[in-house]
Amino acid sequence: MQRIGLIAGNGKFPLLVLDAARASGYEVVVVAIKEETFREIDEHGAASVHWLSLGELSKLIETFRRESVSRAIMAGQVRHKQIFSAIRPDWRMAKLLLSLTSRNTDSLLGAVSKVLADEGITLEPSTAFLEPLMAKPGVQTKRAPNPEESKNIEYGRAVARQLAQHDIGQTVVIAESACVAVEAMEGTDATIQRAGEIMRSLRGDASTLSRALTVVKIAKPNQDMRFDVPVIGVKTIEIMQAAGATCLALDAGKCLLLDGEKIIEAANAARIAVVAEAV
Repeated sequence: MQRIGLIAGNGKFPLLVLDAARASGYEVVVVAIKEETFREIDEHGAASVHWLSLGELSKLIETFRRESVSRAIMAGQVRHKQIFSAIRPDWRMAKLLLSLTSRNTDSLLGAVSKVLADEGITLEPSTAFLEPLMAKPGVQTKRAPNPEESKNIEYGRAVARQLAQHDIGQTVVIAESACVAVEAMEGTDATIQRAGEIMRSLRGDASTLSRALTVVKIAKPNQDMRFDVPVIGVKTIEIMQAAGATCLALDAGKCLLLDGEKIIEAANAARIAVVAEAV
């Protein structure tokens, strides 16, 4: 039986990868991050689960060597603020961090993947077993974006693509072609929540800005599908509804719909339009 490693961050994403890899006939060796990974990963039938702290890069490599793993998948978020607050780097990780000219996601994870490759461990695309869950082109919901939302999408994509070039974030929140919130270290959900708070802080009828928000989440230029792939779930839709967002725009083939059709059902129930554009 073929064997593959899984470096698991937080959320459902690693659990989906683990289940799908096993269904495809793989034995899965999991390296779970103590500060991030859901404990239920112990119950998903992995060949073995090894709990390591952030920064223990040498132990990760030693674990995969001991388990005869030469291919691995990195799935699930590691919150940026954790990397710069909770991390206690071993000598190998400390050396890597000191070598970085910038500390954005691409630089950090790209450097980790190079270290792994030098040690004979190849990182595969994180969506390798989950192609059916990737966003398809076109309108996903019963309701298509209205003219105002379409204008927001066009403007939001232009803003998001500029930001993504610098690996600042992949999500922007727009109202009437005005940028209300931009994602940075806090993540997509917190960005949407912040946009909702900003709109609620505007004073009643005196505001000239529509309260209806459009969320645009894109892939980076030349998105590396091995890590930091855009992901949305039912929770994203729930947070959008609470924030007063009425439309969600994605990149087709580059964004993972974590909960599959349940996301579209939740969006339809909330009258939120979801559309994916081929890039």
